[in-house]
Amino acid sequence: MIVRSEQKRKRSAGALTRRAFLKTGMLALAGALCPQALMGSLCPMLPYEKALSFYNLHTGEKLETVYWSEGLYDLTALSDINQLLRDFRTGDVKPIDTGLLDLLHSLHNLMGSRGIFHVVSGYRSPETNAFLRKNDGGVAGRSLHMKGKAVDFSLPGCSLKTLHKAAVKLQGGGVGYYPALGFVHVDIGRVRYW
Repeated sequence: MIVRSEQKRKRSAGALTRRAFLKTGMLALAGALCPQALMGSLCPMLPYEKALSFYNLHTGEKLETVYWSEGLYDLTALSDINQLLRDFRTGDVKPIDTGLLDLLHSLHNLMGSRGIFHVVSGYRSPETNAFLRKNDGGVAGRSLHMKGKAVDFSLPGCSLKTLHKAAVKLQGGGVGYYPALGFVHVDIGRVRYW
């Protein structure tokens, strides 16, 4: 009797192991065939979509767009963002790093803001960067603006000081505070503050 109970327990444990194995296999297969659905079902805390709103202070252009949805970046939205954050002096358009967009999205959420980012500078061509560096000693020679990895902005309804503190708290890269010029700088380079 004891032997049968022990064998039955071992079979049950084996069946449970097989069941767990099969379930894991099915989830892996579902993830390979339909990763967006799996992410949505397994990670309900992840946002379903990420949106950003921009106003370019130099061109007057506005953009409100969902740039990430169901686990994927929207290429059309990214192209629209690249266009709005172009070098307004030369018209050059370069890709804005999605890591920077995600940092801005996190900052917006941390601030609890519904406001629109007022952009002073997004992408900067090497020519524009050299011009600004010559006329303003505070511009870095190898600025991350030239790589689409930095943006200077303000957020109406949020003080620059509060915005700066929130950006520092995120530890997402470099954060500069320019109250006299009316903007905060964030980039996705190494973590540093000024």
